[in-house]
This record gives sequence, structure tokens and C-alpha cells, in this order.
Amino acid sequence: MNIIVTGGAGFIGSNFVRMVLDESKDTFIVNLDKLTYAGNLGNLDGYIDNKNHKFIKGDICDGPLVEKLIDDYKINAIINFAAESHVDRSLVEPGVFIDTNVTGTLTLLKAALEKDIDRFVQISTDEVYGSLGEKGMFTEETPVSPNSPYSASKAAADHLVRSFGHSWGLKYNITRCSNNYGQYQFPEKMIPLMINNALNDKDLPIYGDGLYVRDWLYVYDHCAAVWKVLTEAKPGTTYNIGGNNEKTNLEVVNLILDRLGKDNSLIKHVKDRPGHDRRYAIDSSKIMAELGWKPTVTFEEGIVSTIDWYLNNKKWLDTVVSGEYQKYYKSMYSGR
Repeated sequence: MNIIVTGGAGFIGSNFVRMVLDESKDTFIVNLDKLTYAGNLGNLDGYIDNKNHKFIKGDICDGPLVEKLIDDYKINAIINFAAESHVDRSLVEPGVFIDTNVTGTLTLLKAALEKDIDRFVQISTDEVYGSLGEKGMFTEETPVSPNSPYSASKAAADHLVRSFGHSWGLKYNITRCSNNYGQYQFPEKMIPLMINNALNDKDLPIYGDGLYVRDWLYVYDHCAAVWKVLTEAKPGTTYNIGGNNEKTNLEVVNLILDRLGKDNSLIKHVKDRPGHDRRYAIDSSKIMAELGWKPTVTFEEGIVSTIDWYLNNKKWLDTVVSGEYQKYYKSMYSGR
């Protein structure tokens, strides 16, 4: 099988690429990534020159390029990980999220339809469902009700994918995952940000009261689920993928501090972000029943593994938090 993985130098995409190259020797990957701030070839160390891997620097909004790659490499499937994905950034630059997440997805869909590929897998998010109260879980039937420019752009992309299936028969699947964590995650996201700050004895900025709840999914488990969907799912189906690990932000931060031997006096509650969703929780029973997938890594195991990875890869971390990251961090948290 020959597949295009978009965003394959980003956090989840690079983990997916490495997993497939390790575990599926008969799969050839064309890795298409624009290498924005969150894309990093260092995420693919040891895999760039793999005989079953071809990296292409390019934009998913470039239709002629996508069509050429499909032709040149006899592509069977596209897995679309490429996205602007940070809610905070979407509140500052929503147009960028529309360009990549909506227009980019549309461009990929048009190429997939034109070239009659076998499958299009759209990687989405539980955030398209909006916010939950204290009880209940998101199912695949939960109405889409996004509350941020990021989640709105992902919801729009999901609707586009479904429309191409309904209108023109494109064979597609949509996956909606909960919060991922693990190795190679860019430290704008909470867990690596807190690890990096704690290692440097900097304040750990916690929005509001810190009691926002997220379901945490270890990145390898997410990648394994996506592979199951690609290779085993019926076209036209949507699957929720969760880790069944609901934690408040404060619980997660305190686990990090305990592991690093740091004092919780580093925690600093800061002004909340606009429209902050209170709680997400994923019901993964559909993918478990239909495809036999289930998470294999508990949060307690995964957070230890993740922290230890950052401790052992300080060079990678120091590289990604230099330069532009410092400007971003100052603009996001200074005076907050």
C-alpha cells in the first residue's frame, strides 16, 4: 500500500510515520509537510532515509503538487494529519486555521476524488463536539457544536469530507481523538510546556481555576487506532478515539511536578482564555466493538514515559523552544 501522510513531521503525524515504518514493511509513505513552526524533521530522526519513506516539503493547499504525488507514487490512500491545532493561536489568527484546516482539506479532497484513491482518512478532534457538563461522554452521534476558531475549522473540514462521500462517493473515514500526549509534542501544548517550564524553574501558567477536564490519549494508541481505521474500517464511518483518562489540568501538572521533584509553588493561575470548554470525555465503544482497538497505555504509565523522554531529549527540546517560540510564549503569557 502506498499512502500520503500529511503533516507527517508534526507531533502525531511523525509518531504515525515511525509506527507504520516499524510495523508494516509493505507500506510506502509519502510524507507531505510544510514544516511550519510545529513541523520538525528532527521528529523523524532515523526514519528520513528509510527505503519506504519519501519526505516532500510542500503545502496541502497546493493541488497540482498533491495530484502529482498521487500519480508519481501510485497512492492508494491519504491520511490527513496536517492542521493548525492550537486553540490559543486560533483566537489570535483564525484566518490561518481556515486556510490550512478548511481550504487545505478541500484541496486534498478534490485531488483524492480526481485520482479515485481508495481511502481518505480525516484526523479530527473531540473539540468539534463543544463542551460537556459534569456527566456524559461524546459519542459519534453527539451534535457538532464547536466553540473556538480551531474546533470550528476542524468541524468544517469534517463536514466537507462527509459531503464528498455523500455527493461523489469518495471513500472516507473520520476519526475524532481526545487530547494526545507523548514524545515529540511541540511545547505550546500543556504537557510539554509544563515539563519545559518546570525543568527551568519557570512559572507554570494554569488557566483559570485549573479544573478543566480533558481525556488523555497516549499518542501511540492514537496512531494504532488510525491504522486500524485505515486498514479495517468500512468507508463512510466515523470513530471516536479516547484514552479513558479524564484528568483536570491541575492533576496533570501536579503529576509532572512530582515526577520532576519540583514544588507546586511553581504553579501560577493566570487569566483564562476566551470560551474555554469545561470538560471533554470520549466514548470509544464503537471502535472497540467494530475494530477491536483499545488503549494499551494508562495515563500513569504514559506520563512517566513522556516526562522521561523529554528529560532524555533536552537537545530536541532546547532546539524547538529557541527563537520564535520565545516570542510566542511572551505574547501569550506576559502580563496574563
